[in-house]
Amino acid sequence: MRICVVAEGCYPYVVGGVSGWINSMIKAFPDYEFVVLAIVSNREMSGKFKMELPENVVAVYEAYLDDVDWQDGSQKHSAKRLSSREYSALKSVVFGEDTEWEIIFELFQSKKISLDALLMGPDFFHIVEEFYDKEYSQIVFSDFLWTMRSIYLPLFLMLNTNIPVADAYHCVATGYAGVLGSMAKYLYGCPLIISEHGIYTREREEEILKANWVAGIYKNIWIEQFRKMSKLAYNSADVVTSLYGHARELQIEIGCPAEKIMVTPNGIITENFANIPGKTEKDEGKINIGAVLRVTPIKDVKTMIQAFGFAKQEAPNLVLYIMGPTDEDPEYAQECFDLVEALQIKDVIFTGRINVRDYLGRMDFTILTSISEGQPLTILESYAAGKPTIATDVGNCRELIYGEDYDSLGAAGIITHIMNTQEIADAMVKLAKDSELRERMGRAGYERVHKYFRLDQMRDKYSNIYARMLYKGNIN
Repeated sequence: MRICVVAEGCYPYVVGGVSGWINSMIKAFPDYEFVVLAIVSNREMSGKFKMELPENVVAVYEAYLDDVDWQDGSQKHSAKRLSSREYSALKSVVFGEDTEWEIIFELFQSKKISLDALLMGPDFFHIVEEFYDKEYSQIVFSDFLWTMRSIYLPLFLMLNTNIPVADAYHCVATGYAGVLGSMAKYLYGCPLIISEHGIYTREREEEILKANWVAGIYKNIWIEQFRKMSKLAYNSADVVTSLYGHARELQIEIGCPAEKIMVTPNGIITENFANIPGKTEKDEGKINIGAVLRVTPIKDVKTMIQAFGFAKQEAPNLVLYIMGPTDEDPEYAQECFDLVEALQIKDVIFTGRINVRDYLGRMDFTILTSISEGQPLTILESYAAGKPTIATDVGNCRELIYGEDYDSLGAAGIITHIMNTQEIADAMVKLAKDSELRERMGRAGYERVHKYFRLDQMRDKYSNIYARMLYKGNIN
């Protein structure tokens, strides 16, 4: 059996997080063949893998959100008009009303039309003009038209993508991945699984609201575009998974039918963190804090550094290890380096990409100051090593640290508010000065991960889902 994993902006081009989850899932099912349909920004990313592919990955295909129109030059700028049926379907996509996605799939897949001709042609122009008159006539039309073209170009590029044939499709997000998965299900009649780690629509909404490149009212248009794509994915999917209960509630709120959703928590190989190296002579007298992350804005490393600077004034023996790649957003990483230098903070160590098992045993506790998360694998790995954690109140972090309603194991760390430098600093100092508290919280985390978040538990749930999808069995 062959499963096509559809992923946007992660596997196998970055390490950790969702990429690590995908890799673990593929390895967990060695009897299945996997192909990867990877959505990346442009062709400059082509083949730049940062993860070693498991043996059962037989091919990687790429789809580009920014690309040239590869249609024959003689047709490229043709003004060929859409049929009335096609025009109506395209209008339904733009207006977001009773969207006729099946006709759209046929239009882009069977005809392989020129995207340049479509976006610059009269049909798209008139649809946008009508949408403008109905909803946005208070702004400048020329700006509105070009914004709509920029919004629809990546969607049209996805719709024009050649999709590999598989027995089932597993999209690791909604968004553009969900569009490709939905189109594959329509074309090939194969089952579709959607797995969300963060809630894609909410994450894009947060990004757009904070973005400087999207002005004023155009933020609403972009947000609505992502909502349309998520609604398509939810409606097309046979099964939708979420990592925890509140994520399921958000999916339902956005429009996913409740009966499709299964809660499937993350899982790790806990044995990988048994008997790992502990502290060395160089660590004597030090309290080591470990931050396993990609140095990117969403991890809010700057707040972590500032908080560490304050904490170190009260606990001078603190050392902060920032463990993870710095090349995914070099500009932001440089800003972090510069911040350490400007504040003259000692004992901040950027290790770059490492094997976390080589370092985690040396840590006294770990920290995560993200502004958005799902159910972080780094927290689970910290627990497997018996280390408590400090984390911001995002995603499932609160439940991981304090436990769900059915969990009486106790706190395995401390939750803080997002970007609250003083709270984070206070939490660092509290754990640094209380070894008994660290030990107690470390035990709670260790018991929690072994009881609820093992890879074999996650594998069993997905094995059941795959069996239902591929062999028409029953999900227990």
